[in-house]
Amino acid sequence: MIHAIDSDRLLVDVGGVGYEVFVSGSSFSALPGAGAVGTLEIHSHVREDQFTLFGFATREEKAMFLRLLTVTGIGPKVALSILSGMSVRDLAGAIARADVKRLTQISHVGKKLAERIVVELKDKIGNVVDLPVSSLAPNAPIQLRLSGPQDEALSALMNLGYKRAEAEAALGELPTGVSDVGEIVRRALKGLAARLAR
Repeated sequence: MIHAIDSDRLLVDVGGVGYEVFVSGSSFSALPGAGAVGTLEIHSHVREDQFTLFGFATREEKAMFLRLLTVTGIGPKVALSILSGMSVRDLAGAIARADVKRLTQISHVGKKLAERIVVELKDKIGNVVDLPVSSLAPNAPIQLRLSGPQDEALSALMNLGYKRAEAEAALGELPTGVSDVGEIVRRALKGLAARLAR
């Protein structure tokens, strides 16, 4: 459930755990409003000192975001800004046509960056454009794509800095039947601490 909306980020409540999720202008405009429930495609961006979530209304937009991250000099915030400045289809078309002038009309994209985007993505853009469009209807509700207490607990553990494999192993050792996410996380953390103590 969305508790707060800013122009470029959401505070999403999943099973009592709040997640800050950054979104593009396109995804933001697809939101039905605060208090809604539904689905967002999520990308977890992990760095040494940071764990950031980025949300997308379509798989197509997420795929383009991931392609943009492969371009030298483009980080997640700039990639999100680019997606806010142009639809995925228009962006893909501009890259395919090597339309540098059109790309420079996007905020934060100068001529050199536009040229780099074209050079590095022109041959990779086809499979992004060919993805089926899975955009949400204007009134479709939004939330993180998590399907049950185990998945929510896994996401919470990863947000705490544990690697996916570690978190999955810890969750796999727990007895089945526990449905409270907080309890699952507590037990998993206890198991992880015991492993470190060995």
